[in-house]
Amino acid sequence: MAMNTATDPHELRFDTGRICLDLIATTHPVERLGSVVVLRAWIAGSGLVPPGTPLAHADAGWLTAFRELRRETARLVRVRPAPRTRRYDLALARVNDLALAAPPAPRAVHGEDGALTRELTGPPHCAALLGALARDAVELLTDPVARAGLRQCEGDNCPILYVDTSRGQRRRWCSSEVCGNRERVARHRRRAALAR
Repeated sequence: MAMNTATDPHELRFDTGRICLDLIATTHPVERLGSVVVLRAWIAGSGLVPPGTPLAHADAGWLTAFRELRRETARLVRVRPAPRTRRYDLALARVNDLALAAPPAPRAVHGEDGALTRELTGPPHCAALLGALARDAVELLTDPVARAGLRQCEGDNCPILYVDTSRGQRRRWCSSEVCGNRERVARHRRRAALAR
């Protein structure tokens, strides 16, 4: 599964610059977290857990919890400046509550080749993973530099948000390989049609 491109609607992408935004991006172009199996792949691919971490204990309750956090985080980052509405305040309270959980505890262990690798002290709990995601959202919401770099993709019908860390803040697309390529192809076709 390629992690930086998305040609299949169920392929997972991690190119927003923030893990909480990567979670929000799982709603486009269709629901990407459609099953617990895909959620496990997203957790592993996102870097929330070290490679090879067992996630067989994740169940449908996890899927519901991750989707809830995704919804509440999207409510918070999609509005600027932050309005004081009941819905916004409830989303903020929920994300803050989830951020209280300690993230999974890592430890350094010797790998097969003798080099130190990272693993978790035990199978991660859903609350711990949600806590790590919620903390990332809190950091994004409270960091004025990251907030200032928050952009929506300029791709046709693409709602994906990303943090622009490019030199000169000139990044236009969530992914140059996906939306950027689509835009370049469309521009080429328009020029070719005009030339005919």
